[in-house]
Amino acid sequence: MSITQAQVLNALSYVDDPDLGKDLVTLKMVDNIRIDGKKVHFRLILTTPACPLKEQIKNACITAIQHLVDKEAEVIVEMSSRVTSKRTDGGNVLPNVKNIIVVASGKGGVGKSTIAVNLAVGLAKTGAKVGLIDADIYGPSIPLMLDLQGQRPQVTQVNGTTKIVPIEKYGVKTLSIGFLADPKQAIVWRGPMVSSALRQFVTDTAWGDLDYMVLDLPPGTGDVHLTLVQTVPVTAAIVVTTPQAVAKADVVKAIGMFNMPQINVPILGIVENMSYFTPPELPNKKYYLFGKNGGQQIADEFKVPLIAQIPIVEQVREGGDSGQPAVLKTGTLIAQAFDQLVQSTAQHVAMRNANIAPTKVVTMQ
Repeated sequence: MSITQAQVLNALSYVDDPDLGKDLVTLKMVDNIRIDGKKVHFRLILTTPACPLKEQIKNACITAIQHLVDKEAEVIVEMSSRVTSKRTDGGNVLPNVKNIIVVASGKGGVGKSTIAVNLAVGLAKTGAKVGLIDADIYGPSIPLMLDLQGQRPQVTQVNGTTKIVPIEKYGVKTLSIGFLADPKQAIVWRGPMVSSALRQFVTDTAWGDLDYMVLDLPPGTGDVHLTLVQTVPVTAAIVVTTPQAVAKADVVKAIGMFNMPQINVPILGIVENMSYFTPPELPNKKYYLFGKNGGQQIADEFKVPLIAQIPIVEQVREGGDSGQPAVLKTGTLIAQAFDQLVQSTAQHVAMRNANIAPTKVVTMQ
């Protein structure tokens, strides 16, 4: 008896996406089913190319068909992705950007820009379309961290309007005030000028189609943060901290800003940077130089996930100084930690889009 498409769909209806809690058929994650004798071929459409559960879901599909349809079935699963979005603002600003993720911190010196750069490059490494805005106007570091010092963006005409063309590196489209200013000259601007520069980065740039836009915000809370949430609907915020207790007060302020009723930007999770030190000659040893589990304690208090713990490794510093982000050093301890950050971020963005109402552009004065 030949296998039918109805039988395949019925079997796959028993396979759930572990994050979204619904079956693959209901979620419309299965298409292009082709059957030739006992050979079953179909496409599985994941919510992100960075899905950490792709092999688990694929194997569950194969098992379901062989168990419920034909134990001799040869199942071929073609893996693809379609990044989800929860934007309902009409797309007047960044119209073709599906998710806008801000990386924030309560204070400087916690490695926020390092997290933002490696997150963006890591997402691009999975095949996602990614943009990165260096919104830290007073202290732009992304040109150095991507080895783009001295680069100047070009302009182009889009529907009769002049647009900035972002510079692309490692598959990431990026823009920074560091591309437009003399690196030896301090940027001494009042708040309105800073806000105007950020708006121009967002609205007057030809970003094109993006799955994720990552914004590296200045430390603390201030004009740039308010300008951003008043300009675009931010999908979610990642807050970066270090383990020590003294960092907690500043993290609380950053989380409190996003949780304000007028702003109401979901916290995607906490990233604990400088979590521990592992000597190269002792790969199984961890030294907690700045305390232990500070990030987990903050995550527990605010009932948000701890997305990743990034160790202190010389390769992070080397990558930042040389413009070759550590996430690209495949097979290393630090690359594995950043891969975890990338996968967990993509995973939680998909869950956020499935379960939480769209973020609205803030209208407060």
